[in-house]
Amino acid sequence: MKETPKQILFVCTGNICRSPMAEVIARARLGEKSGWKVASAGVAAIHGEPASGEAVEVCRELGLDLRQHGSQPVTRELLEQARWIIVMTQMHREVLARRFPEYHARIRLLKSFGFPKGFEDIPDPIGSSHDVYRTVRDAIESAISDLVIFLMEQDGRLKHGKEHKQ
Repeated sequence: MKETPKQILFVCTGNICRSPMAEVIARARLGEKSGWKVASAGVAAIHGEPASGEAVEVCRELGLDLRQHGSQPVTRELLEQARWIIVMTQMHREVLARRFPEYHARIRLLKSFGFPKGFEDIPDPIGSSHDVYRTVRDAIESAISDLVIFLMEQDGRLKHGKEHKQ
């Protein structure tokens, strides 16, 4: 069995709000030297749609640029490339598990990496105010902190609460 690449695929509905924000935040948090690649897609996405203006704006507040984002639908090829498929809601998990049951073991809810383990959804901010987008962005950012710790543990770079230099 071949080893799956070090790639994370964030998945939401339309790939214009939550998963693009998660993608850009995770990419910034992980950094280029981590070896992890990050992508995003949507279970009901249309190919090539830009990120919502509100998502672009609230990410810009963190110094992150979403202006070049183009949405894409989830495909078998994207799932095959991902070691971890990180969804925003339980519904996304169920849709993917039903459409692509062979990838079920790789699908995790974004908020499931924290301690204690949480299984809350990241709500869809589409059509909401900038304040709602900021709240969603902050929830994503907090959950990604837990995801990064998980990935470092998986890579053997974090031992007993201390980062291990390779």
